[in-house]
Amino acid sequence: MNQLAKSDGARCRFCGFHIKQTFVDLGMSPLCESFLRADQLNQMEPFYPLHVYVCGRCFLVQLQEYVSPENIFSDYAYFSSYSDSWLAHARAYTDQMVERFGFDARSMVVELASNDGYLLQYFVAKGIPVLGIEPAANVAEVAAQKGVPTLVKFFGRQTAGELAAEGRRAHLLLGNNVLAQVPDLNDFVAGMKILLGPRGVITVEFPHLMRLMDENQFDTIYHEHFSYFSFLTAEKVFARHGLLLFDVEELTTHGGSLRIYARHAEDSSKPVGPKVNELRAREEAAGFMHLDRYASFDEQVRETKRKFLEFLIQAKRNGQSVAGYGAPGKGNTLLNYCAVRTDFLDYTVDRNPRKQGKFLPGTHIPIYHPDRIRQTQPDYLLILPWNLKDEIMQQMAYIREWGGQFVVPIPGLKVYP
Repeated sequence: MNQLAKSDGARCRFCGFHIKQTFVDLGMSPLCESFLRADQLNQMEPFYPLHVYVCGRCFLVQLQEYVSPENIFSDYAYFSSYSDSWLAHARAYTDQMVERFGFDARSMVVELASNDGYLLQYFVAKGIPVLGIEPAANVAEVAAQKGVPTLVKFFGRQTAGELAAEGRRAHLLLGNNVLAQVPDLNDFVAGMKILLGPRGVITVEFPHLMRLMDENQFDTIYHEHFSYFSFLTAEKVFARHGLLLFDVEELTTHGGSLRIYARHAEDSSKPVGPKVNELRAREEAAGFMHLDRYASFDEQVRETKRKFLEFLIQAKRNGQSVAGYGAPGKGNTLLNYCAVRTDFLDYTVDRNPRKQGKFLPGTHIPIYHPDRIRQTQPDYLLILPWNLKDEIMQQMAYIREWGGQFVVPIPGLKVYP
């Protein structure tokens, strides 16, 4: 059932059109990275709507901005370097860019939302000058310790103009999983145009909306992610700011992402590759230019919730224990939407020491060191960062010693013996 936006004043953050159609309504939820200390458990906790709309003109899927990026990202709990597979992805990307475009000691590589230096460290190791731009000071400090120069700022026209005026334009300008996280989309992409050198290359990675819908990845929706992109919509956004997409790769990361390649529209040195036309045609054939394509997702998500709760209820009735692995943002969306607390999930574990000893937002499920799994021997281990399930099942294979089984909730609940 399509619901209308509660506010007639809601406008698309890209094209300004009145947005009315619901994509999915996940109820009320806290900020997914706002982990709690024990002394905060009895205090009031802010919850905000996770009600996602789709624009009827440009088809950008989006959340309204309930919380400013300053409140979300100024002190951030997410550190990219705690995932081995993500580090391998970053290293492979570095090798690929250097081989394809010939970057060297005369080049400048700039990463937007550079986090803890997880990626730029590999360019530094090759002797290529880099600059990270990262708004979270606590995360940027870790990057600096790795020898990655990092500017603690939010990115947009102003920051780009300051750097360009200093002659620091980028030969390679990249952003991984940041495009979704900027509420002022036009300011951000306009800044990329300003900072990019005349024959420079932009690469941007983001979860692919087509995969999100096809594989039911609703838990990748949270307040930190303001926008969700199809290739068709991303192409419109970049074109508006004089940037042309000349290549695209479909990646397995984060449940299925796109890596788009952009250049100045006036730079004819990089012809448009066949993958651009192929993916554009595939999305058009799948109906991504029509609102009807977006209308059934809400009910699909509700059915996933019912099946997840059925599994947990049956496990508890059978006297079985369920623990979690990981404390990712996506896990907090899933658990809050499904109202799963310690009545169903005894605890979760995480390799990030900054999360250990704290509690999940909203559900107040405790977070321990992974050693807790061997100590308590749960019957089921619920993998919350399901996009890393292969890595985690390998790390935690020892749960089979006592007959433990893995549970993956997305795209549909599956138990792995």
